[in-house]
Amino acid sequence: MKKLIIAFLMAAASSLAWSSEGPKLDKANVDLTDQASLQRGAKLFVNYCQGCHSLQFQRYQRMADDIGLTYDEVKQNLMFAGGKIGDTMGTSLDKTAAADWFGAPPPDLSVITRARGVDYIYTYLRSFYQDEKRPFGVNNMVFPDVGMPHVMAELQGVQKAKFSGEGSHKVFEGFELAKPGKMSAEEFDGAMRDLTAFLTYVGEPIQVKRQALGIYVLLFLALFTVLAYLMKKEYWKDVH
Repeated sequence: MKKLIIAFLMAAASSLAWSSEGPKLDKANVDLTDQASLQRGAKLFVNYCQGCHSLQFQRYQRMADDIGLTYDEVKQNLMFAGGKIGDTMGTSLDKTAAADWFGAPPPDLSVITRARGVDYIYTYLRSFYQDEKRPFGVNNMVFPDVGMPHVMAELQGVQKAKFSGEGSHKVFEGFELAKPGKMSAEEFDGAMRDLTAFLTYVGEPIQVKRQALGIYVLLFLALFTVLAYLMKKEYWKDVH
């Protein structure tokens, strides 16, 4: 038992040490009840992400039903490769070719926010910076030596990372916009919040309904507890 406690404390200390050394994450503050935000996020995903990344556990039909789109709207605006409304949101990118281009096939993003965290994805999307040493000319402050290009550079623009110190003692100070994009910083942050919200929805499409149902379950349990207590008193009143 003593060894088990020591092992647990060591694991906890290691976890705390890792989290303190990790990147500072910005709060995404996504709202999964905002269907307009989810619709904008879906549009961003199919225009900028789906060329490489799939959502193999998400169907177009389910997405339409959940975020307030008609099937015709989805077919006309979100299904560029055609197909059926009941199809999953795959990608036409060849995995073998992708491995040659990027070093590894781009991952499926169905549960990426559950695996990495909502704040991580939101910060990652906004943290690309110019780095001529990298194959695609960009790096990422959250995911160092990332193997993908900055596909939304036309929206955000090109930013440079500012550091203080030298060598292994360099400290990140912030970003500096080197070339503006189509969006202002505030607009781009909002767009990435929409995209993060959509990916969060995809990770658990039932989440909003589950949380709403949870309120009724707790109310039922509270009422049942009162009734059970009153019944217990009725049964035991003659004994005491």
